[in-house]
Amino acid sequence: MLTRRHIRVKVMQCIYALTQSKDDSLEKQEKFLKVSIDNMYTLYLLMLSLLLEIQQLAANQVKLSTKKYLANSADAFPDKEKFANNKLLVQLATNGKLRAELEKRKLNNWYLNEEYVKLIYKEITESKFYLEYMHIPSSTYLDDKELILVLFKEIIAPNEKIYDYFEDDKLTWVDDIPIVNTFILKQLKKVKESQDESYFLPRLLKDDEDMVFANNLLTKTLLNNSVWEKEIEGKTPNWDKDRIADIDSILLKMAICELLNFSSIPEKVTINEFLEIAKEYSTPKSSIFINGILDKLVKEYKADGKLKKAGRGLL
Repeated sequence: MLTRRHIRVKVMQCIYALTQSKDDSLEKQEKFLKVSIDNMYTLYLLMLSLLLEIQQLAANQVKLSTKKYLANSADAFPDKEKFANNKLLVQLATNGKLRAELEKRKLNNWYLNEEYVKLIYKEITESKFYLEYMHIPSSTYLDDKELILVLFKEIIAPNEKIYDYFEDDKLTWVDDIPIVNTFILKQLKKVKESQDESYFLPRLLKDDEDMVFANNLLTKTLLNNSVWEKEIEGKTPNWDKDRIADIDSILLKMAICELLNFSSIPEKVTINEFLEIAKEYSTPKSSIFINGILDKLVKEYKADGKLKKAGRGLL
């Protein structure tokens, strides 16, 4: 679920939090990193469980409508229960492993904040996607899946109220929301009608090595902070270090650390990864600035024999 780039972003967030709080406790930052990564899985489960709650609300609305004497807009649909019986929504709602995981983690956020579920449901039922779907008498699994994909992409994922709710809950989720939503969309696109229940409970990290990488990048960057600062100052003689954006400074230190301490990662991969992160999280010109410094350093390290790279994908 988490790529190495996402892990680098998590490390960047930890170092940024440290610089803002002036807390130099390495142990606290390692704990913050682990919690931040674990919380990303919680966010994933909450976004997925929102679909379960929407299905349950739809089913409840159908039951209520059968007890009403006055006609409503739903009466115009060939099958009033069609959305509640959407095959993908039902597949999620009846996923025993997913429900067990939600219960184990006590993730009852939507039960306690049902106004968000109602808000999303209202937007869905008023959308052209829903109305077109409901006016067709029957549909296949693929049809049902296509509806949920478009509803998630156009209504659920970009909803500002949901975004604000998550931002207020945990600050690190601000950067995690787009990553999680993109992952869920990929999952929904690939899911099959006969899919195993564990499909919706993927591993957060590919393997244990990813967590080792995260911790090593964090600790080696922090423990050698003064060394990395001198490296940067040597390549920016006309710049006061206070003029360098905090994020740029952190990304440069992390990149230098990775270049010199992670022999199995090709230099081009390191540079490209940090340039992409800079484009997303720093100033418009940051990637050009960072690229210029790293280019100079790589040439210098190669000339001095400091850049020792070995492993898969390397010549």
